[in-house]
This record gives sequence, structure tokens and C-alpha cells, in this order.
Amino acid sequence: MTSTLVMVGMLIACQAKEDVEPPAPVVEAVAKKLAVHGGAAAERRLREWAEQGSPVAARELGLLYSQDVAKHKEAMRLLEKAALAGDSVSVDYLSTRFRSSATVANADGSRVWPLYVQLSNQHHTK
Repeated sequence: MTSTLVMVGMLIACQAKEDVEPPAPVVEAVAKKLAVHGGAAAERRLREWAEQGSPVAARELGLLYSQDVAKHKEAMRLLEKAALAGDSVSVDYLSTRFRSSATVANADGSRVWPLYVQLSNQHHTK
């Protein structure tokens, strides 16, 4: 209960200061709320944070959008934005997705290899 109140307080503080990037746990809590309960306010807040440059918000919104076929292109754009900003979860997701969608005919690794290099540079366990 206390941690929920702290997160709500942090969310309110971040809303009051539009230029403040919220901590990752706050962004992830809002994304979880959106995934479980839906809600235009939570989606709008994630989009605003992503547009302000939060890689965690871009990742979380991208992961949510990746489950909707109609929002697939937007999901990939958001995940690539987060990956370019250094978010290792996005890099891992994209590398796995690109690798699994590659066929023998187009498996040149041109999209996957740079992602693996980035993961390695971030000392990612995979």
C-alpha cells in the first residue's frame, strides 16, 4: 500500500513538472495499469513521456502497441526509438523479433547484428 502511495505521489509530481522524466518504476506502473485496466489517461501520459524522450515510456508503449496489429508500425517505431536511446529491454526484444522473423533467404543479419553489438556493449546477459 505504501509503495502504491509513493508511486501515485511521484506521478502527481511528474505531472506538475512537465519537463521532468519520471523514474522507470513510475513509468512501468502506469504501463501496467494501462495493460490491465486500459484508460486513455494512462496511454496519454505514456505517450507524453515518450515524446519528451523517456526510453522506458517509449518501450512500454511500444510493447503494449505490439499486441495490436493496427498499431504494429507505431510499436516498432517506439521500440526502435527506445533501443537507440540505450534501453536494453527494447534492444533485446527487437533482436529476438528480427532474428525469429528472418528466413534463410534474407538472414544476412543486417538488422540483428547491430542490436547484439549494442547488447554486448551494455553488458547484457544474453
